[in-house]
Amino acid sequence: MPNAKISSVSRQVVGGVDTHKDLHVAAVVDEQDRILASESFATTRQGYKQMLTWMRSFGEVVRVGIECTGTYGAGLLRYLEQAGITVLEVTAPDKSDRRKRGKDDTLDAGNAAHAAFAGVRTVTPKKRDGMVESLRVLKVCRKTAIQARRVTLQLIQNTIVSAPDDLRESLRTLTRMQLIRTLAAWRPDLSSYRQVTSAYRIALKSLGRRYLELHDEIADLDVMIAALVDDLAPELVARNAIGYESAAQLLLTAGDNSDRFRSESSFAALCGVSPVQASSGKVTRHRLNRGGDRAANSALHIIAIGRLRTDARTQAYVSRRLSEGHSKLEAIRCLKRYIAREVYGIIQRRNSVINQSTVST
Repeated sequence: MPNAKISSVSRQVVGGVDTHKDLHVAAVVDEQDRILASESFATTRQGYKQMLTWMRSFGEVVRVGIECTGTYGAGLLRYLEQAGITVLEVTAPDKSDRRKRGKDDTLDAGNAAHAAFAGVRTVTPKKRDGMVESLRVLKVCRKTAIQARRVTLQLIQNTIVSAPDDLRESLRTLTRMQLIRTLAAWRPDLSSYRQVTSAYRIALKSLGRRYLELHDEIADLDVMIAALVDDLAPELVARNAIGYESAAQLLLTAGDNSDRFRSESSFAALCGVSPVQASSGKVTRHRLNRGGDRAANSALHIIAIGRLRTDARTQAYVSRRLSEGHSKLEAIRCLKRYIAREVYGIIQRRNSVINQSTVST
C-alpha cells in the first residue's frame, strides 16, 4: 500500500476539462495517455479547489487542457493560473473521433486531456486579469449598445411611416438628431393612450428617449475605451490611420499576454493576413487567408484603406504591386501583412515597458 502511494505521488498526470455553465467535467490521463478517471465539479471557487485536489490525488499535475477559456472556463482558468498550473486552451473537438464515438461530456473531457497531453489542438489561453480584459468588457457593452441604438432608430422610422398623416407630416423634414430630440421633448397626455394619435406620440417619445440614453451611454464608453487604449499602447493610435476602434480590436486580439505569440508571423496568422499558398502547375501565387480573427482582419483592412487614401508611401507600394501584375486585393493583402508586423512590434515594445515597470515596483 505505501508503494502504491509513492507511485501515485511520483506519477505525472495531465488533466482535461469540458466546461459548462453550472458543472465542469474533468478527466485525468497518466504518462501513457491512458484515462485514469473522470468526475464532475461545480463551477464555483470551492468546486475549482475540489477539482484541483482531485487531480493531484493521481499525481503531479503537469498541465490542464480546458475548453472555452474565454467563456465558461474563464473562472477555472484564473484559479488554476493562481495555483501555478500550466493551462492550455483546447481549440476544437476531434471531429473524426466524435463521428466514431458520439458526443458525451466525459468523452469531451477525456479528449481535452488527450489534446493537452499530446500538445495538439491547443493554444496558450489569453489571460483575463489585465487592462485588456477591461477593454474587452467595455467593447462588448459598446457593441450591444450600438446594436440596440440601431434597432431603436429603425423602430422610430417604421413607426413614423405608419403614423397618422398630421403627425407624420410634422416629422418628415427633420434630420435624424432633430427628429430624436423633438420626439424626446414631447409631453403627450399619458392618460389618453386609448386614442391612436396619443398612443403614437407616447411610443415615439419613449423611443426617442431610449435612443438618446443609448447615445449618451456609447459616448461614455468611447471615452473609457480611448483612455484604456492610451494607457496600453499610445504609440499605436499615434500611427497614421489607426483609430481607437481599430487599435482596441488589435489589442484585444493580442491579449494581456501577447508573449504567447512565438513571432510576429504568429500574430499575422491569428489576424488572418498571413499568405496562403495557392500555387498550381507553373503558376506560383498566394491567396487571401480566410481564417484567423476576422474582427482583427477587419481592423487591419480599415487601417490599410485609410493609409491607401492618405499616405504617399502606401500609394506608391500598391501602385508597384499593381504594375507587377498583382490584383488590388492581393496588394492590400500584402499591405495588411506589413501593418500586422508594425502593430505587433508596437504591442511587444509596450508590453516590455509594462513588465519592466511592474518588476521594478
